[in-house]
Amino acid sequence: MKQNILFDLDDTLVYCNKYFNLVQDQFADLMGDWFSPYGIARGTILDKHSEIDIAGVQALGFQSEHFPRSFVDTYLFFSRQTGRPATEKEKRLLWELGNSVYEHEVEPYPYMEETLETLIDKGHRLHLYTGGDAAIQRRKIEQMNLERFFQDRIYIRMHKNTEALKEILSDGRFDEDRTWMIGNSLRTDVLPALECGIRAIYLKRDQEWAYNLLNIDTPPDGTMLTLTELNEVPPAIDRHTAAANPPGH
Repeated sequence: MKQNILFDLDDTLVYCNKYFNLVQDQFADLMGDWFSPYGIARGTILDKHSEIDIAGVQALGFQSEHFPRSFVDTYLFFSRQTGRPATEKEKRLLWELGNSVYEHEVEPYPYMEETLETLIDKGHRLHLYTGGDAAIQRRKIEQMNLERFFQDRIYIRMHKNTEALKEILSDGRFDEDRTWMIGNSLRTDVLPALECGIRAIYLKRDQEWAYNLLNIDTPPDGTMLTLTELNEVPPAIDRHTAAANPPGH
């Protein structure tokens, strides 16, 4: 049976977290130079930044400016805590560093094209559902020429949650029994899919962002699968649909 398959973009089809981690390491180096004389450890800096970063996403969604703002807010927190004066020059440096994460070239995960082509060849209908700033996400989509796989079935949302997915499914009149959500985030991909009554494939990635992680009780009926590589997706969907629709039924 032909399926509707929604793919997440960042860290599902293209690399994302590794660039954020790289820039975050540069941030921690700078902050260490400024605050280690005051007894502030690198781990303490990273923990506070993670707390501020996640709180910003929960409040504002995936606004592009929230990441550089989280650098500045972390800097201001430790400035107040230690009494070290904050300067406009240092705040501007941190803002520019945070924004630099969006300047990296887009890099596909292994087997991206082969996986999407295989699914299309099997007759499945592909959709792209991503969270973030529309201009930034569109740039990634254009650089990877992803319109050739998804055409006009591309959905970009600032808040990526159950309500957003439910609206997409309702507007598109999706058949829940033949719809999948594939992504690396348990929070914004897998859990919303299960709450909307569709199947989910958790594409587990190394060094996952803390925001994306949460505990989910795996449904016993096979509505959630866990994979580690994109090229595992087509055979997994084949096996599941074959088992759900045995010959003669």
